[in-house]
Amino acid sequence: MQAAPAPENDRPTDTPSPDRAFRRLRALSPGPERDALREETICAWLPMAHRIATRFRNRGEAMDDLRQVAAMGLVKAVDRYDPERGKAFETYAVPTVTGELKRHFRDHTWDVHVPRRVQDLRNRVRVARRELAQSSGSGSPTCAEIASATGLGEEDVLLGLEALESYSALSLDAEPAGVEGGSPLLDRLGSCDTALDTAVDREAAKPGLRELPERERTILYLRYFQDMTQVRIAERLGISQMHVSRLLSQSCERVREGVLQGAP
Repeated sequence: MQAAPAPENDRPTDTPSPDRAFRRLRALSPGPERDALREETICAWLPMAHRIATRFRNRGEAMDDLRQVAAMGLVKAVDRYDPERGKAFETYAVPTVTGELKRHFRDHTWDVHVPRRVQDLRNRVRVARRELAQSSGSGSPTCAEIASATGLGEEDVLLGLEALESYSALSLDAEPAGVEGGSPLLDRLGSCDTALDTAVDREAAKPGLRELPERERTILYLRYFQDMTQVRIAERLGISQMHVSRLLSQSCERVREGVLQGAP
């Protein structure tokens, strides 16, 4: 059964019958004549594509970009349409162009890219949350209420709620909400603290240090915490500088082996 044609204002004017044009387009072999007819057909239906693009205005995308995306959808529709299936071209082209616009928003307008499944969860959670808030009039619904309304698990609802914050990102130069003259986010971000790695290393070395004889612990303390030279350490302990050097190497090696053996 042939679908009903689109409204007359979606049909190009002053052009041959769409059915005859597409049948001729399919019958022609690749070449200049077919290319010219294809271009003429696309141009004839371009106003329809532009009208569909206007339905997506005021969503953060420039109108020129939306018209270009709609035109790409129209090109796909012209190339794929088969008049032998008995469906009017406009009933095939409208969902094709609309789908191209929706894919553009799904794939190119998110500041933080998330999988398509998570985007679908976001849409279901967003609609359910709005409807529940309007029907109850008691503010934001709970995760359990949204899960019950959508038939989703609470983990999926939480995933959808997180995705609600991923569509647009906050600028690092943005000031705190509701605060005038506050420090921008960039100034409040933390930085890497190299002392954290040192603290971990010290804790890992403590058991090995406790197992060393007192003299070796003293030598390590004088060398690495008091910054004494091996010569001064040798004079203080009454041993040779060569002996101090050997004890330092042996002690460090024992502590290192103990750390490695205790590592996961």
